[in-house]
Amino acid sequence: MPGQQLTQKNLAIQDPFYPQEEPKGPVFLDTHACLCGLRGTEDVNSSNAAWQCIGNQTEGVYRVTTGKWFNNIGDSSLRDNLPIWDALSSPDTSKALMYNTRKNALVDFVSSETSVWDQACTGENRTTFSTSYYRALAAVQKDETPVDAAPCWRAGAVPIQIQNVTNWNLNGCNEGFLCTNNTANSLPVFCPPITGCQIARLAGFTCSLNGKNIGMGPFEPVVCQQGYYCPTSSGGTEMLPCPAGTYCQPGASTPTPCSIGSKCPEKSTYETFLIPIAVLIIIDALLAIGIFAYFLRKRFWRKREQSIDGKNRKRSTFIRSNTGYKEIPEETDHEILPMQATYIPTSDTWTGFEAALDFPSPRKSALDISDGGFSPQLRAFVESMRRATDGARFGLSFAYSDLSFQPKGTAKPILQNVTGSIDRGSLTAIMGGSGAGKSTFVNVLMGKVTNTGGTVMINNVPGKIKRYKKLIGYVPQDDVVLPELTVFENILHSARIRLPRTWKDVDIKAHVDSVIDCLELSHVRNSLVGSVGKPVISGGQRKRVSIGMELAAAPMAIFLDEPTSGLDATAASSIMRTLKAIARLGISVIVIIHQPRMEIFEMLDDLILLANGQIIYEGPETGVRQFFENVGFQFPAHSNFGDVVTDIVTGNGRAYKPSGDISKDSLIANWAQSRQNAFIKEKHASVRSSKTYITENNSKNRELLRKRGAPRWKQLWLCLKRAMLQQWRTKSAFGFEMALASIAGLLLGLAENSKKGVLFTGIYNAPYDVLSLATDVKSVPELALLTAIAIGLVCGAPGVRVFSEEMLLYKRESEAGHSRLAYFLAKNISVLPRMVFGCMHFSTLILLLAVPIIPWATAFSANLVYFYCIYGLASCVSMVVRREDAPLIATMIALIVGILSGAAPPLSSVQDWHMEWLWRASPGTWLAELYFGQLVEPFRYLYNVDLAAQAVGFHLDWHYRNVLFLLAIGTIYRILAYIGLLGGKRLRL
Repeated sequence: MPGQQLTQKNLAIQDPFYPQEEPKGPVFLDTHACLCGLRGTEDVNSSNAAWQCIGNQTEGVYRVTTGKWFNNIGDSSLRDNLPIWDALSSPDTSKALMYNTRKNALVDFVSSETSVWDQACTGENRTTFSTSYYRALAAVQKDETPVDAAPCWRAGAVPIQIQNVTNWNLNGCNEGFLCTNNTANSLPVFCPPITGCQIARLAGFTCSLNGKNIGMGPFEPVVCQQGYYCPTSSGGTEMLPCPAGTYCQPGASTPTPCSIGSKCPEKSTYETFLIPIAVLIIIDALLAIGIFAYFLRKRFWRKREQSIDGKNRKRSTFIRSNTGYKEIPEETDHEILPMQATYIPTSDTWTGFEAALDFPSPRKSALDISDGGFSPQLRAFVESMRRATDGARFGLSFAYSDLSFQPKGTAKPILQNVTGSIDRGSLTAIMGGSGAGKSTFVNVLMGKVTNTGGTVMINNVPGKIKRYKKLIGYVPQDDVVLPELTVFENILHSARIRLPRTWKDVDIKAHVDSVIDCLELSHVRNSLVGSVGKPVISGGQRKRVSIGMELAAAPMAIFLDEPTSGLDATAASSIMRTLKAIARLGISVIVIIHQPRMEIFEMLDDLILLANGQIIYEGPETGVRQFFENVGFQFPAHSNFGDVVTDIVTGNGRAYKPSGDISKDSLIANWAQSRQNAFIKEKHASVRSSKTYITENNSKNRELLRKRGAPRWKQLWLCLKRAMLQQWRTKSAFGFEMALASIAGLLLGLAENSKKGVLFTGIYNAPYDVLSLATDVKSVPELALLTAIAIGLVCGAPGVRVFSEEMLLYKRESEAGHSRLAYFLAKNISVLPRMVFGCMHFSTLILLLAVPIIPWATAFSANLVYFYCIYGLASCVSMVVRREDAPLIATMIALIVGILSGAAPPLSSVQDWHMEWLWRASPGTWLAELYFGQLVEPFRYLYNVDLAAQAVGFHLDWHYRNVLFLLAIGTIYRILAYIGLLGGKRLRL
């Protein structure tokens, strides 16, 4: 019969719902699944009835006298033929008894003399158990399958006991599980799932019915449902809704309190961080309002200035109403007309520095002009120069004898047998063809490279030239200035860094004002310089700004490389007149120049002509024509002497000498045999500086150099202020970066939103491991991988721009004596707010949508240190890769670093390859390990997290170590970047 197919003997475990025998009277199942029946004590049918509860039903409640007994409340007995569900009589559970076979009577219960199954009996009716028992009994009596007694819902399935009675009594239900029907007499089992539930488990979901988790049998434990918690105090018998202000993940044994300011309604499965998103909205709104107010204020003041200056004139009514065309504004060519501080064309007199063109040459005497001879601007500049140089003679003279330079590893010297001098207060031009050694010669005089032979004296004092670099200015061929700064700000920064540290800021600004006025830049002092691609001021003005950055340092000599390059003829002449005037003030001005126009050529005081690293001519500009005519060259009438000289020194002078040798070697030999050369050598030989003179000059120079330049801490502050100002001026780039960070966080959060924060599913702790769902140990590493890739995309290109856009400026400033360390530290500190804001936009959105179960501060800190690493990595790239290629390469490397996070391939496989060191060198691995530990370790009570950690190769308890290693890697990147910065162009690919 169907009812006989399901018997207790056929089952591997006890099934309390299945009746083992026909009840003779009232019976029920108590709270611990013991079968309790009313029977006589001495005999089953005796009138002195009591209740007997047995845990092992296979013994039969009417056949044995074991178990736990309770007195009967009532007068009923089996003789009354009562139905099995009769409730007129009930056990007195206030006192447990046991049957003593020697005394044939009930005595006090002694647990040690009974079985563990009987010890659990309570005698309290559990209606759900009893109802299942009654229904199963009725089915057996009708010869039907007792469905209510089936231990598994799958037809023909046999349960597997997963917890024995000893383990149950010791540990009870596993934490995080609901064991509603499990007792010592109905132990937890595993049942093969039905097909639908098997599919759900393979997909990582618990089988559910009407929104509630169910087991595959009445005695199979079920993991506590998300949004609810199963307190351990109840032994896993009750499941309570998660109260408001807390959230409960699947398998929660206690509700997790939400952070302050987070949203957690009742039955929440995760917390929604509200404070970070509110703070982010407020900050963005304040920034937007501030920027808008700034532009309104700027527009207001601009209109007011235009109104004051009379530039806000109303347009003609006729033009406006009839033609629709705008009136053409009156324009003036600023490069052609001379300019004063206020830029008002006046008389034909010289203005600015050019007023000094009327002064006598200061070569032989100190600058001694009466106050009436100076314009106010020029007087202010001269007084600043005198104060900075501690004297009236603030020029440097250079003398060099048998100078040579031969780089290591080369067979041919670049310079050789160079003897001559440059007087203070002179405008000296160095000319020659390509490869003549002009740049090398200038670098030797400035101390950038050390000559390998000969001697160089400054003011007739021999010594290391490098120590004079604070007194020497250098203007490169390209106008290396910061486009985000104004004319005044560029020049002021140079002055603050390089002027004597004893000067007050008001004195520095006064000196800068005098420089700007004398350079005739007052009308554009508050204009941004702009870049070459997006100019704001003209090319000639940019060149003046570049010169002003050196004059702001009160130099005693200025070297300029191609100062007229890229300028039109008028602007070039204007620049050269300014340089000529500066030389008249006593400052030595040395320029490298190619093919100057005649007007410029005649402005020069002295010429140094080079070919093959040797001198062809050195002397006054007025004597060069006579010198070359003495060796057979003829200068055509009305020709440009600059062009003629250039052709001759480059070996292309055949047009000026029809016959004879015109080679550069012959010109070099001719100079070596000339009277001028002999005179110069005789002059050098006659210079015998006394020890007293040298000592006095050395002492004075040391004191002067010691005072020059701001201390490093102040340079750090000044560079930081400048860098922060640059950040403010590039608001659009900042906005795009924040938008990119927000989009990355938004998309990544949406991609993970469907998981509702459940990013890890492991093997349940024993003995419930057989109940495990399909494991998911990859979601956390994948989240870390996507986070690392997203941050790499956000930070790669902006991180490169920190340094790559300013490498030429850095080179110029470092050669002028600026602290490299101060500049480097300031640039790194200046981007910290940018990193924090970018990380906040990214982290807030991803945590709001992906809702991982991780503290917001922990996730934000982890992401922030990874931002720190990628910015440092991008800085390294910018040091070794060309500016044009650096953003792409930095982004590619950031992607590679993110992929090496231990997600795919897993770090455990990498460990088998013995290449863990490579992955550990990537910050992505430390980020993924930090995420894995934070998202997995809290579930140790529910899952075998150590097994999961072993599967992926991560450590679970390295939280602080991961953060420290991320900080260390980011710092190492910056150290390498600093080394690359010191290496300069030699490292760039």
